[in-house]
Amino acid sequence: MFLKHIFFSLTFLFWAGSALAAPPIPDPPTFKAGGYVLMDHATGSFLLEKDADTPLEPASLTKIMTAYIVFNEIRQGRLALEEETIVSEKAWRTGGSRMFIEVNKSVSIDDLLHGLVIQSGNDAAVALAEHVAGSEEAFADMMNRQAETLGMENTYFVNATGWPADGHVTTARDMAILARAMINEFPELYRLHAVRSYEFNNIEQYNRNRLLWQDDSVDGIKTGHTSTAGYCLVASALRNNMRLTSVILGASGERARNRSSARLLNFGFRSYESREIYQAGQELTRTRIWKGEKQQLRLGLADPLTVTIPRGSYNDLNAELEFDEKITAPITNGTVMGKAIISLGEKTLATLPLVAVEDVAEGSWWIRSVDSIRLMLE
Repeated sequence: MFLKHIFFSLTFLFWAGSALAAPPIPDPPTFKAGGYVLMDHATGSFLLEKDADTPLEPASLTKIMTAYIVFNEIRQGRLALEEETIVSEKAWRTGGSRMFIEVNKSVSIDDLLHGLVIQSGNDAAVALAEHVAGSEEAFADMMNRQAETLGMENTYFVNATGWPADGHVTTARDMAILARAMINEFPELYRLHAVRSYEFNNIEQYNRNRLLWQDDSVDGIKTGHTSTAGYCLVASALRNNMRLTSVILGASGERARNRSSARLLNFGFRSYESREIYQAGQELTRTRIWKGEKQQLRLGLADPLTVTIPRGSYNDLNAELEFDEKITAPITNGTVMGKAIISLGEKTLATLPLVAVEDVAEGSWWIRSVDSIRLMLE
């Protein structure tokens, strides 16, 4: 195989404004917590992290996975918001934060989700788990299988609530992975996390995520607290079409977790930007194709490419395209022909398949014969 390499700056294809040097990134915030991360939603890249893979108690952050499982059941058609379930004695007796459902009373899945997400009701979590899986223990098995599927490598769930239990742990990185999956897969249902209050049984209940009142760009996701887990918060915000998610585990107090989350988000939005640099099917280069009805094959990416970079550094992005020099027809749209490597300085941001972005059929007998001779002489 004869490989061809093409190097170019992205400004070769796009005008990105003046070529002034990128401003330096300000110093990141520092604070005490068991572990924390700041993640860019579009790329899944981690912009800032500390002890991100240290297993810690998640407290009620567990309910993010509980909601994820229920959302998936709704999407699969196995559950409906208007569906009702009978509250068990176990759900009714569950301690900690509650939405005050009553034993042997019928309650809708919609109400239970409001109680789970907004009020952080442990009773709602158990009622949902029992309705979906038959028991909380079986539901925890579903949670763990889903965690494995999502790549949450250091997470294990024992229950649906986050009530302290031996071995019930997660990490800041794993919680960010879960949050990104929820927002991507269930955008309509995710909106429930931005609701500030709701009424159930004539009781007005308020969302425990105080950032919803402090920052209009914040639209979720979940708080958590126990005496052993400390204060936890997964917060997500959308500003100017850029979404960031922060995760803090084991903060010392409610004010500390809120203030630290706000500082992480503000640092990220101030210091970084997300840019879509290529669209799906956009031509990046052309190469000679042999024995085809045409002599040039257009190459590009199958999917759009977004990168998150320090603000002002767009002009320093570079692309390397690597592909076979001797390509013969027929070629169909989407066929992988090589790879595209996007870098910023010495850091590789993305490596993606370089594909044909058009069909090229075989040429005539004469074209194929002439090209065969030419290839032998190459």
